Amino acid sequence: MDHFPVFLNVARRRIAVAGGGEAALAKLRLLLKTRAEIVVFAAEPLPEVAGFAAEGRIALVPRAFGPGDAAGATLVYAAAEDEAGDARIAALARAEGALVNVIDNLAASDFITPAIVDRDPVVVAIGTEGAAPVLARALKAEMEERLTPATGTLARAGKAFRAAAEALAPGRARRAFWAEFYDVVGPRALASDGEAALAGALADLLARHLSAIPAPGRVDLVGAGPGDPELLTLKARRALDRADVVIHDRLVAPAILELARREALLIDVGKEGFGPSTPQAEIHALMVAHAARGAHVVRLKAGDPGIYGRLDDEIDALAAAGIDWAIVPGITAASAAAAGLGQSLTRRGRNASLRFLTGHDVQGFAEQDWRGLARPGSVAAIYMGKRAARFLQGRLLMHGAAADTPVTVVENASRPDQRVIACRLTGLPEAVADLTGPAVLLYGLAPRAAEAVLPELQEALS
Repeated sequence: MDHFPVFLNVARRRIAVAGGGEAALAKLRLLLKTRAEIVVFAAEPLPEVAGFAAEGRIALVPRAFGPGDAAGATLVYAAAEDEAGDARIAALARAEGALVNVIDNLAASDFITPAIVDRDPVVVAIGTEGAAPVLARALKAEMEERLTPATGTLARAGKAFRAAAEALAPGRARRAFWAEFYDVVGPRALASDGEAALAGALADLLARHLSAIPAPGRVDLVGAGPGDPELLTLKARRALDRADVVIHDRLVAPAILELARREALLIDVGKEGFGPSTPQAEIHALMVAHAARGAHVVRLKAGDPGIYGRLDDEIDALAAAGIDWAIVPGITAASAAAAGLGQSLTRRGRNASLRFLTGHDVQGFAEQDWRGLARPGSVAAIYMGKRAARFLQGRLLMHGAAADTPVTVVENASRPDQRVIACRLTGLPEAVADLTGPAVLLYGLAPRAAEAVLPELQEALS
């Protein structure tokens, strides 16, 4: 991003507006929501601007902006509404150390004013860096509908109670208290007895939390899906939002890790076939140690944790240590890969069964029911098969598989850099030779477009 979003404290600080026309008026309507000291420089201000001055809401200087007028100002808005005039204002303001916004001129501005949804003290700012103001307005309208006036009321009550809530231990205990207030207790009290009831509801809630036994730690074994953040389940998203510690695999997409709570501790325990790996025993020890200290741990696994994810080993370790656990399934890479081909993994008249295979296991290349796989119409999703491609090819051909059986390799399934490589069984080792990302081999499947163009592939699948 070119513009870093921050919330600037302007209470009792000076903001200068150079201009008194329509552009200045539009900004003043927004600035007047703050407690800043606003000074407008305009020789001929609009009546509305003069009216703000008459009401004492702004200070109006009836002349053009000049040298010294930006002294002490936190922000300056250039609203002369002509290019030369705005450039003069900007130069004067910058020379005196102020940040400048030239209205409707992104390139000439030091900062931008986003679209704002105001539920004081809750403020949502929406910016597109000038790329899509119409989209910003649409998002603002959507947020206006979602955030009721009660949002600000609850936030004000919470703000007034923050000092009292510090009696709770920092971290998980405080988050649980505030989550219950904003999600359940606060809205219920406000709906039944109005704003006056919030202080009492907060005090009662605090007393209950102070007397409660601290919740024990737990581990959620969560599937992160194939990589596209939009394929993450709602339950997985909630777990990431609440986690104190996230212990994640190498293949979990960075965009998904970005969804974790900002204060969460992220621990990479990546494993790579035939490469550097974190020992499984060390992963077990990390989960148990953090949960034993009372943390909510998310063990985040690419795809679905129940498919080649060492899930049983980790559950056994947690159960042996007396740690509470739960499984949150995810979308497995094979499903995303098949979707990338425009194919289903099962189809009437083609395959009544589907096999999930691994190309290698802890003992090396994995043996399978090769005779069954070699039968016409068989379909299998093969994980961790890049290095085993020649082994797979040899075993299948040896047991009678047709040399022209379609195989489609999908690298980085569902991600922006997804790659689809269609080949025949005879060309499988060459198809995967230069792949560097995670790949699924879909044995017996060709992309839908290839099926339409090459009738012989359709015959091989029938």
